Amino acid sequence: MKRREFITFLGGAAAMWPLTARAQQGHRIRRVGVLSPYPSDDPEVKDRIVAFRQGMQEHGWSEDRNLQIDYRWAGADRARLGSYAAELLGEPPDVILAVSSPSVAALQQATNTIPIVFVGIGDPVGQGFVASLARPGGNITGFTAFEFSIGEKWLGFVKGLAPASHG
Repeated sequence: MKRREFITFLGGAAAMWPLTARAQQGHRIRRVGVLSPYPSDDPEVKDRIVAFRQGMQEHGWSEDRNLQIDYRWAGADRARLGSYAAELLGEPPDVILAVSSPSVAALQQATNTIPIVFVGIGDPVGQGFVASLARPGGNITGFTAFEFSIGEKWLGFVKGLAPASHG
């Protein structure tokens, strides 16, 4: 299986990706690094990790069989993200899941070869993480919940609903 296919899988397109390549994997265990600025004991973080593991398992990736996930949680000390990024890269992982902009920034400084998939960030183009959403380029790709270019359209929509509003 090619690294780019693995990134696509991890990034969410896996729901439609056939697992025919699984037979070609052999017994190699894939490593996924997770870098997060949040504390590991945060209830929302715990829920997201459970969902991540379940999603991976639904697509044939199991921690007891063919997957190892290495987590690094910075908690309140965001300054640790740089050292945690270096730790993860020392393993080395096949791909890294970066949660939030500070995590992506730390990883971007640390590597330009290991694939990074981001979640939970806004304006990845404006922050310099990717060249564009359609063609991110480099080793960084991911998902954003807000596309800044449609912000003006949203404002127009709201003004249409409440024309007397100021702003």
